[in-house]
Amino acid sequence: MSRRFCLIPQPIHESGVRQLRENGIEPLVGEAACESAPIEDVVAAIYRSGQFSRTRMVQLPNLRAIAVHGVGIDGIDLPGANELGIAVFNTPGANNRSVAEHAIALMFALTKRIPESDRAVREGNFSFRFEGGLRELLGARLGVIGFGAIGQLTAKLALGMGMQVQILSRRSEEELAALGLQKAHSLESLLATSDVVSLHAPSLPETQHMIGAEQLKTMKPSAFLINTSRGALVDEAALITALQTGQIAGAGLDVFAVEPLPASSPLTQLSNVILTPHAAASAEQALMRMASAAVSGVLDILDDRAPASLINPQIWETRRR
Repeated sequence: MSRRFCLIPQPIHESGVRQLRENGIEPLVGEAACESAPIEDVVAAIYRSGQFSRTRMVQLPNLRAIAVHGVGIDGIDLPGANELGIAVFNTPGANNRSVAEHAIALMFALTKRIPESDRAVREGNFSFRFEGGLRELLGARLGVIGFGAIGQLTAKLALGMGMQVQILSRRSEEELAALGLQKAHSLESLLATSDVVSLHAPSLPETQHMIGAEQLKTMKPSAFLINTSRGALVDEAALITALQTGQIAGAGLDVFAVEPLPASSPLTQLSNVILTPHAAASAEQALMRMASAAVSGVLDILDDRAPASLINPQIWETRRR
């Protein structure tokens, strides 16, 4: 193999592209470049989103490494990678701060009605300030569902702003209390007593549509729902109905059932929802960290070193070489 290529369908930070080139690997950035790749010479792929099917893996006979630029591996056909001996890893921790800050930013944008305020000024409606409906977060209760690294950091930031924070977690009341947190004893009780609910659970069969019509009915009419985790956690049709009927006050969504969000989605027509394009992890610093971690993992695998965040360690001894 005279040249080695790495597929990068969605752009990564330029520092990662440069790191690949410095190590003798040619990055193919963008869908078009990836589609025209010399398949015999592709040894690695870095994926930010979308699907990586077994069919695609089979087409790349020398593919040895798939890096997930982030944490979620739901787009990767993991059984296919296992069967073919392709090492898959992700980049946990690199985007924690970025996502947690984004969740907090959505809370502020909703409670302060920032998008509506901006629109009012642009339309010459300075009297918007007399309409009311703006709120402070001080003393409000945040319910955090999913207490991994991002959920923990979101809770910490919320505590720093003076919010009360309750957690749906297996951790004991004593352990959470030591962190200044309250324990929610059930999903229903958390939903019924929270002013803001923020989702940080992974996308698993047991978490799919964990927020559906019944759960939305349990929430306060004044409450907001934040989702910076995975679109599959929420029954989107039920959420649309809840937003249209005023069952909840609003929502801040960075992830969706189908991405990109179709332009025809009723969500785009609702004034009580704030939409961002799965950009919570896209702060400059986070992009640099994720690109560095992804490229470093690729280089490790090509040098026969297992990366620390290897998803399928069971195939390491029989991996493609």
